Amino acid sequence: MSAVPSEFRETPPTRLHLVRGTAPSLFWHLTEPTRCAVDVAQFVASRSMLKGAPGGDGHPVLVLPGLGAADTTTITLRRFLTGLGYEAHKWGLGRNIGPTRKAVDGIHALITRVSDAYGGPVSLVGWSLGGIFARELARDHPHRVRQVITLGSPYNMTDPRQSRALPAFELFSRLHIPKDEFPPPEHSRPPIPVPATSIYSKTDGIVAWESCVEEPGHRRENVQVSSSHLGYGYNPTVMWVVADRLAQPEGHWRPFAPPPGLAALYPNVA
Repeated sequence: MSAVPSEFRETPPTRLHLVRGTAPSLFWHLTEPTRCAVDVAQFVASRSMLKGAPGGDGHPVLVLPGLGAADTTTITLRRFLTGLGYEAHKWGLGRNIGPTRKAVDGIHALITRVSDAYGGPVSLVGWSLGGIFARELARDHPHRVRQVITLGSPYNMTDPRQSRALPAFELFSRLHIPKDEFPPPEHSRPPIPVPATSIYSKTDGIVAWESCVEEPGHRRENVQVSSSHLGYGYNPTVMWVVADRLAQPEGHWRPFAPPPGLAALYPNVA
């Protein structure tokens, strides 16, 4: 693993990882498809507003799908980012069924290829399991990663019961890399060595929101939105956060601030 810059050499978080959230309520879980449809409808209704989102500087952005999903699920988000001026890339590894050898080796090759092609670091946007992959890429390739943005990614999960997607993950476990190659638990390691924004929702019906956040600190933050898990990639409040975070000049990070008049949409942001 690459060396960690001095500003990130700190004691691992000790408070948040002790908070053990249970699985999302059955109500939030069963209403996921309906609420996802609402997220999509809100995106359609908000397209004119989203045209006012901060524009991009043309740097590459790699979007990683969640468990059981493929690049088709991230088309809307990637088109949005392309419209803002970014070079948005799909992961191109088929359906994400977990840490298979193909996926693990493939994402390492992908970050190297994209970074080399553009001559600079790549921003990573990971949805659910895709965000866990993104954070590991940042640990292994800190000089190739500009920042990481996760969408409902349970990287800080401390109990299997925090996820209703565990049966789906286990279904493909025979195809995964050996358990001894899995990375250590997130809470046992220092923060990732690049700026990180964790977007989460307390109405997530798939994973406990507590598993999607970490202690805020230097160049790391948690931003709460109201979204279904299946709708993160369509939800307009999520898209605005992603656009705002990506628009920051490289090396000049600042905490997220809601656009004027919309602070109520981001309840945990001062």
